[in-house]
Order: sequence, then C-alpha cells, then structure tokens
Amino acid sequence: MVKFSVGSFGDEAKYFIDFLSESGFSYWQVLPFCMPDEFNSPYKSYSSFGANPYFIDLPTLYESGLLTPDEFRGALQDTPFLAEYSRLTKERIELLSRAAMRVRDRGHVERFIDEHPELSEAAKFLALKEKNGGIPWQEWTDDKPDADRLFVWQFIQYEFFRQWQGVREYARLKGIKIIGDLPIYVALDSADVWAHRDEFQLDSEGYPLAVAGVPPDYFAKDGQLWGNPLYDYDKMSRDGYSFWRRRISAALSLFDGVRLDHFRGIESYFSIPATAKSAKEGHWVKGPGRELVDAIIDEAKGAPVIAEDLGDITDEVRELLLYSGLLGMRVFQFGFLGDPVTPHLPHNYTENSVAYSGTHDNNTLLGYVWEMDGDSRRRVFDYCGAATEDFADGVRAIKRTLLASHSSLVIFPIQDILGYGADTRMNTPGRAEGNWCYRITREQLDSIDRHTLREQNRLFGRVK
Repeated sequence: MVKFSVGSFGDEAKYFIDFLSESGFSYWQVLPFCMPDEFNSPYKSYSSFGANPYFIDLPTLYESGLLTPDEFRGALQDTPFLAEYSRLTKERIELLSRAAMRVRDRGHVERFIDEHPELSEAAKFLALKEKNGGIPWQEWTDDKPDADRLFVWQFIQYEFFRQWQGVREYARLKGIKIIGDLPIYVALDSADVWAHRDEFQLDSEGYPLAVAGVPPDYFAKDGQLWGNPLYDYDKMSRDGYSFWRRRISAALSLFDGVRLDHFRGIESYFSIPATAKSAKEGHWVKGPGRELVDAIIDEAKGAPVIAEDLGDITDEVRELLLYSGLLGMRVFQFGFLGDPVTPHLPHNYTENSVAYSGTHDNNTLLGYVWEMDGDSRRRVFDYCGAATEDFADGVRAIKRTLLASHSSLVIFPIQDILGYGADTRMNTPGRAEGNWCYRITREQLDSIDRHTLREQNRLFGRVK
C-alpha cells in the first residue's frame, strides 16, 4: 500500500479506513504510536507521549514544498513486504530534519509544543540525546540542546500529530472508531523517566533499584525480563497519579478508546532485582489497585478502556477487573490449553469483553492450527464446526465462532482476515530480532472479499 518503507498517515491510512467501513467493521485497533526501540518494538520508547517519526507521510511533506523531488524519489522503498527498519533508522530522521529546516514560520510549531508539555519534554530529551552522542541520560554531560536540532524534534511531534488528526477525522466521517494501546511501563532511557525521576524506583544516580517483567508463562519458560523501571506508587498516590492521568488524557486525545496493557500489574506487579540475570529471580509486590483504577476511569471520562487481563491472573485481579467495569480480553488461542472452564473458550465469553483471534504476541490463526498436533487441531475444528480438515476452512470457522460469541467487540489481526501463516506473525515474546516487520500491500488488502465480511458482521449484529 505504501512506497516509503513503512506505513504512514497518508492516503494508505485512509484507504485502510475505507476497507474497514466497506467490510462492516466499526473499530480499528492500533499498536502504540510512540518511537520504537532498537529492536523496533513500540512497547519500549524514548517517550511514551512522543511520536513515531516513521509514520509521518512523505507525500504530504513533498506537496508542502518541504522535500525536494530528488529527496522524495530517494526515499522510495526497496520492497513492499517488510518494514525497512534498517534503512529507516539510517535515513528517515535526516530526511525529516531537512524538511524541518525549510519551515518558514516556526511559530505554529512552537505554539503547539508550548501547549503540550510532554511533547516538549520528548523533543528536548531527543535533542539532548543527540548532543550527548546517544548515551543514556544518566551519563550526559551537556544539558543545553542545539537550537536547530531541538526544532527538528519539535517539528516531528507537530507534523505527526497534525497528520494523525486528519486521519482520525476521516475515520469519524466513515464511522470508524480507533482504539489505541497504552503500554503499562515506560523505558528507563526515556523522557518520561528523565523528566519525572521521582515517579520511579531509582537510586540517586537515576538507575533502577528493581525492574519489570513477568514470571515463566505460556510465552517464555524462563519468564520475561523487560527491564523497565518500576513506578514509585507511594509517590504517585500522593499527587493523585498525575503521571498516569496525563498518559490517559494524551491517549484519548488521539483515540476513541484505549487498550491498557498488562492490567494485572495494577493489582500486583512483578519486581525483579536490577542486577538479576533472569526473571525467575523476581517476586510479586502489591500494586495500587483500586486507587489507580479510579484515577484511570475518572480521566477516561466514559471512553472505552480495554484491560489486558492476560497472564498469571489471580482472584484478586479478577475482583479488580470486576470492580473497574472495564472490558476484559478473551483470546481464542488461549482457550485450548487444557482448562475446561477457561474464560478464553468462546462459549464462556461475556458481553463485557473483547474477543481476539490472537494478539500481536500470538501466532496467526493459520500458524496456530498448522503447528498443533492432529488431535488438538481436530478438537478446535470440531468446537468451531469446521466441516473438513482443510486449514482454510478451519480458520474461517474459528472467525465465525468469534463473531457469534457474546463479546461486545471482536478484533481480528489483519493477518487472520487474510488467512496468512506464521511467517507474517507480528511478534514473538522473548525474541529480540525479527519482530514488528509485517506489512500489508494494497494488492493483498484488495484480495479480501469485503462483501462477505460485511454480511458476516451483519449476520451477527456487528454492523452499526
């Protein structure tokens, strides 16, 4: 669908919205919009508030006279099938820098930044990081950013959010609501921690006393050592969880609803010593619970919030979710792990839930059934009423089963709508390389039968 190494907030985003509308869908769920890390993950960023520069649409800049014809042609991609991160990291910021330096009236950019303090922090952090040679903020020796480089990062924030609001307005006109994604934790080397150190469990030099992760689970036998700094919830409680309130408010200025990542970490969070080599060394610590949930609900002001209630879920977590009234998550691929009363089997779905064929951390549906042993696959196909042993028939039956469930909302990754295999999986937890690269071409999107999708959504009362 795109020609510039990765998707952007241009015509292709609107084309995808057209596809959703014509297919009878009402919602589009996206991954976090923040700047990705060195492994291209949007769940670890230099700013949880700031923009992913790669989403800025180059044709829009070109038409505004901010890119030359040679620069525009030079940014054309080599392949449409994978996000070209190695090229983006080398070239895209420099290209956006040239565009920024051609802005004649900087006033509108500066006014926008003045009105958004967190974006101002992000821009200053990134300019200072460049000034200090890219080292972590704890090691910086220069605290005065270069004026032009500061403006570059301010321009990136401004242009990103300006373009996105155009996409969002188009979605509104087409009847499509957009669900954002809010990671529970932020990165240590980030504007969030640099500018708000007292909100985190850090030592006097700014290094973490303990870090986040999860114990051994379905995804990783040794657990996951995420490495994010943990919040100082005692401090946050004293100021009414203002940092969290700002995050929720910022997310809902961009989206119509939000998925709250790792909800169970609000009830109890997994604390791993900063010196640990494995997540196995961690332990559970009681979290803020209802206090933080109340702050989130108050700040959401009635907008839908999806709680990612997955992983090691206890009765206390279930009680907190029930208290919150937030939408829980049900993932089909977790329904066949041997527990007959699991909430992830579709006949157990409640209306106050969102059903997923899989998340960004799961295999695709086709990959999931392909890798099953024969008996397990037959059980899944029998459960969903698949008439044959054909994999494509089985995947179609699974999707129909989810649409027929009681969940108020059903979310399909685009790979599952296409019926694609494991080679298009978005992310494999615990593996650093090779994730987040999947892209869809316009030809692939056009291969989907929109009429059939719309009729299925209509059949199960999901067309608004």
